[in-house]
Amino acid sequence: MQPVPRTPTPAELGKGPAEDAGPEGRMVPTEKAEELFLALWLLVLIAFLLLRWDLVYLLLPALWLVFVAVFFFKPKMDVELERVIPHNRFLEGTEIEIVLKIRAGERIPSLKVREDLPEGLELIDGRTEWVLSLRKGELRELRYRVRVKRGIHEFNWVELSYRDPFGFFHFTKKFDLYTELIGVPIIEDVPTPYSTRGTKITVGSLPSPRVGEGVEFHAIREYQPGDPLKIINWKATARTGRIMANEYESERKVDVIFIVDASYTGELVFDDLIRAAASLMLNALNSGTSFGLLLAEEVPLWVRPDYGKRHFFKCIDFLSTARPDRNNMIAYQVEHLIRSHFPPRAQLVYFSPLLTEESREALRIMSAFGYNVVVISPDPYTAVEPKSREEELALKLLSLHRRAVLRKMAGYGRIIDWDVRKPLKAAIAEVIQV
Repeated sequence: MQPVPRTPTPAELGKGPAEDAGPEGRMVPTEKAEELFLALWLLVLIAFLLLRWDLVYLLLPALWLVFVAVFFFKPKMDVELERVIPHNRFLEGTEIEIVLKIRAGERIPSLKVREDLPEGLELIDGRTEWVLSLRKGELRELRYRVRVKRGIHEFNWVELSYRDPFGFFHFTKKFDLYTELIGVPIIEDVPTPYSTRGTKITVGSLPSPRVGEGVEFHAIREYQPGDPLKIINWKATARTGRIMANEYESERKVDVIFIVDASYTGELVFDDLIRAAASLMLNALNSGTSFGLLLAEEVPLWVRPDYGKRHFFKCIDFLSTARPDRNNMIAYQVEHLIRSHFPPRAQLVYFSPLLTEESREALRIMSAFGYNVVVISPDPYTAVEPKSREEELALKLLSLHRRAVLRKMAGYGRIIDWDVRKPLKAAIAEVIQV
């Protein structure tokens, strides 16, 4: 299992000392300074050629300005930086305000501040570069708003640049200021589209066959030491001559395994797949059901079944960073994990558009091992808006072919064909009512 990226505590989030991120910053000549030095050199050359050494005195004012700029206007960059974000998890699409606080330990006449904005955040208001003047001890707050996309977004540094009043030198320094922000998939309230009994769709607790007391008869077996006497079946004992006992289905809920097909062929509806998986995880969390996750990427990610909010957020963090890739081994991955890690009698929920033969073979394997499978299959052709009559006809033909494929695969599990233009809740409700 891949490690979970470290999430800072609220006290640590977006706060840290202004430490240099690289080698010590130094004063660098600007183009203006280079032009001045060239002019001074030409003046010396002319004085030498004309033997007019009095011309050298013309160098003194310029050299004095350079001396003043270097020795009297070089800042120490004595600043304190803090990045303030309300918290570190947001639903994708949320607009948030980020505040960058800067406090000067010295007077800085002209300071350029550049924020390290991650690519996954869309700037919607304000800017990420500022030019300001700071007095000693002054605190300034720089604000901007961004829209969060799904994924883990890392701020790493803030760059400060200074230019002396004469424009001869500039001084640039990057300060480490790490902040992690997680854009989690949109989660909606959905009904439970699975059960442990055949292909029947029910909403509520999920019983699993288990030795012991329960509410519904399951089978008759031989009595084992440690079983309570009240489960002995005296009629079967008299008939067989061996002590026989009743076995009941207990009220313990089954494990649910969520399997997400991360193949690039479903890129059009990949975000919908992730949102559906997150929504059903929340459903399992609220019902007290233990669940695991298989994210079938090129390097598969397996999270064993567990309970609780910490486990839920760990799985959500993995879903938040998932990206479609060129994985074409999902069937092999599923078979390997079924043989080695999947709990017996678990309920499998498979999220896949079923576009490739490999993804359909994975479904056949799940069924062949005796698992009950529910497939959440977003229709990628409903995510495309046709721009011409020809495109509209092509989409209709592709949709007809997809429906034919889903009918063939219906014998391996309950398939929920999801038009992504509609809520997932509606698609599940249509199946439950069948």
